[in-house]
Amino acid sequence: MRFYRGISPIKAMTFDLDDTLYDNRPVIQRVEQKITQWLHRHHPVSATRNYGWWQQVKRDAAIADPMLKHDVTRWRFEQILQGFLQLGYSEEQASRTAQQTIEEVLVLRSQFDVPEESHRVLSLLSERYPLVAITNGNVDVGKIGLEQYFSLVLKAGPDGRAKPDADLYIKAASFLELAPQSILHVGDHLVTDVAGAKRSGFQACWYNNQDTDLIRHSRSKTLPDIEIDRLDSLLLL
Repeated sequence: MRFYRGISPIKAMTFDLDDTLYDNRPVIQRVEQKITQWLHRHHPVSATRNYGWWQQVKRDAAIADPMLKHDVTRWRFEQILQGFLQLGYSEEQASRTAQQTIEEVLVLRSQFDVPEESHRVLSLLSERYPLVAITNGNVDVGKIGLEQYFSLVLKAGPDGRAKPDADLYIKAASFLELAPQSILHVGDHLVTDVAGAKRSGFQACWYNNQDTDLIRHSRSKTLPDIEIDRLDSLLLL
């Protein structure tokens, strides 16, 4: 554990989910692989366009509606909708296909096991502090077994703009009825978590489990208050 500033008394904690409490990279890779197979099986016309084409459809959707970047579920829905419209589906067919795809994605998205160490640390912390989850993703916290530790789960899209914008941080502080400076946010991302938390008045703990040098990191724009490389370091607080 490394301290970059003096720490104010901590009365609550907020947590990022993806890549903080579990490794989300293989989860997303699996989702993309499985949903592509599902689309090819149920809608063979989707296989007539490669991955790059579908990614361009996604980028174009965000250009047309920049707010999509604040809601990954809506963004994927719009990608599928626009893609199938371009492939010749009617508006009704494309909309139905997009909705069915989203339902499949959300099932696949939450099919993984959270490490036991994350359960242990959250269990012990929740005995001392109120905990709130703040995520830009769309994982189902109940289905991955983390719901019991959090007093509230806030998701970008339904609950406001994505981190690093302040919406979710402000909602967390309001729910906790605490001054932001008494809340410690824990997350792996130097922009969405560290910079977002600091701009919102929170204290910030950077979870650096990739053995990254803070000074040389390309996203290092805002100094965290604390840096840890193990979740159980939080128990020392």
